[in-house]
Amino acid sequence: MAELAQVTPDAMDAAAEEAAEMLKALSNPGRLRILCALVPGDLSVGELENALGASQSYVSGQLLRLRSEGLVSCERQGRSMRYSLSDPRVRPILERLYEVFCPGM
Repeated sequence: MAELAQVTPDAMDAAAEEAAEMLKALSNPGRLRILCALVPGDLSVGELENALGASQSYVSGQLLRLRSEGLVSCERQGRSMRYSLSDPRVRPILERLYEVFCPGM
């Protein structure tokens, strides 16, 4: 990790902006639940619907937002789309949130 004294104000501004954008995407409980469901591995929309107890239109809408944020990606497998985490920075954040907010679950 770079020493704080060596980091320029512009670099700090850029990093803070990038972190804030990611945290905005994580701040929605529905999107956060989808991301947490994807930590163990990829899932289809139907599997996410079942895991979350949510409608197809809700899950699809949230996945669209997460894709636009670059947090999830999808791959076609036959007739279904499989979604997975695409940003390697988000997995440790989700794992830590789970440790803090979901102990014993």
